[in-house]
Amino acid sequence: MTQIKLCGLSRIQDIEAANALAPDYIGFVFAKKSARYVSPETAGALRAKLAPGIKVVGVFVDESPETVAALVRDGIIDIAQLHGAEDEAYIAALRRLTDAPVIKAFRLGSTGELPPAEAEKQREAQLATLCEAASCSADFVLLDSGAGTGTTLPWELLRDFSKKYFLAGGLAPENAAEAVRTLHPAAVDVSSGIETGKVKDAAKMRAFVNAVRKEEGYEQS
Repeated sequence: MTQIKLCGLSRIQDIEAANALAPDYIGFVFAKKSARYVSPETAGALRAKLAPGIKVVGVFVDESPETVAALVRDGIIDIAQLHGAEDEAYIAALRRLTDAPVIKAFRLGSTGELPPAEAEKQREAQLATLCEAASCSADFVLLDSGAGTGTTLPWELLRDFSKKYFLAGGLAPENAAEAVRTLHPAAVDVSSGIETGKVKDAAKMRAFVNAVRKEEGYEQS
């Protein structure tokens, strides 16, 4: 059963919408350069309003392991998602500080029309990235097209990828069911695809969740 992560929540309205939909995960972005950044204090206040049973993922970019572990210890997040240059040594250091699950993000680049030579080079780079992701010691990997670009990654490369992964990159209510039907990822992860005017849209959140659950055989009422 494909799980659902609604990422980049930053307002009480977002939490209320998530509570009504009961996704498996919601995400708080702690990368200060992101438009979806929330402070630890804001995240803690929002977490306090979140319905029990929804796991909170903290999204980080090259943050210190100590800071990440402190957010777990303080009960603000349950899972750490790493989007920077964090390597195996970093993951090992984080595991010495907390037993929280770890998700490591890998960027494959988006699909698009390229001249044949460039397309071949891009494919080779994508396959190399998938090999690196397959050997990663994180509990899950997240496969994305880029850093919040909202563009679709090359799904055809993922058909034989065996490690449990979160699928991100260009997902929206319109293609969520196709993604689940085609790839059967461990989870689908959406942020910009459930926004209007760069803020979360409760109707789009519901449409996305319904699309995934209908494909899996049940639907949010």
